[in-house]
Amino acid sequence: MPRISFFYGIAIWMYWNEGAHARPHFHARYAGQVASVDLDGELIAGSLPPRARALVAEWALLHRDELQANWERARREEPLQPIEPLP
Repeated sequence: MPRISFFYGIAIWMYWNEGAHARPHFHARYAGQVASVDLDGELIAGSLPPRARALVAEWALLHRDELQANWERARREEPLQPIEPLP
């Protein structure tokens, strides 16, 4: 599962092999917690502390187009592009 970004101790990962009809999403890891997050920043599964969850949502909204492009690359099993972290 390739890491595509890292900021404030939060690692962002994306991979494609989750079933043909998986909703576009990425995974965020922070302080031992893991969450699946859709490309609009909404939590799908798992959990993150409130501050980390807010930072992930902010990042996702800033990079929605890049996330969508990476999702499409992942579905084609192509290498993913890194995405800038939050400043």
